Amino acid sequence: MRHEHEPEGPEFTPAEEPEEGAAGRTPDAPPGGRTDGEDGGEHAAATAADTANGTEDAGESGPGPGPGPDGGQEADAVAELRERWQRALADLDNLRKRHVREMERERAVERARTAAALLPLIDHLELALEHAEADPDSIVEGVRAVRDEAVGAFEKLGYPRHDESGVPFDPSRHEAVGTVEDDGAEPGLVHEVLRPGYGDGAAQLRPAAVTVTSRQE
Repeated sequence: MRHEHEPEGPEFTPAEEPEEGAAGRTPDAPPGGRTDGEDGGEHAAATAADTANGTEDAGESGPGPGPGPDGGQEADAVAELRERWQRALADLDNLRKRHVREMERERAVERARTAAALLPLIDHLELALEHAEADPDSIVEGVRAVRDEAVGAFEKLGYPRHDESGVPFDPSRHEAVGTVEDDGAEPGLVHEVLRPGYGDGAAQLRPAAVTVTSRQE
């Protein structure tokens, strides 16, 4: 009796048979026929390109290079201008202080000159009082001398006395406090000085108070 032996070795089913053209493909290869090595190389190249682009962008948008020779010269120029400005401020402050001192000194000189001009008045008053008991009439002479001395002192200070009558009325020197009808005199003349004036123009202490002549119409 003949026994048939089954063939040894694995049997291939249709599902396990290799497909046509499969010999040229690597197992587990990604679609499109590209390997992991190729993908890694392209990825590295893209990363390097992105890094280069980022470096260029950072160079364009980032801070510029440090101060060079020109920057140092500009800093020196700014420092010099600041120093000159501070010196100018100090000079201006010293000038202001010197001006204040000069003004105070001038005021002191004017006060001293005014006081010195008034000293003779006190001397004449003391002399008049000393002789008043022995000669009462001397008091009148003493007062008159004091008055004349005071008028002279004011004139030396730049304030001459104005007490003239019969002169044309001058609004810059006279203050009309009344009118007097006088047919024998021209109208607009100073008839009487009621209070003398001292000084002229901008250096006027006060105008003379006077009455002015007028004619009856």
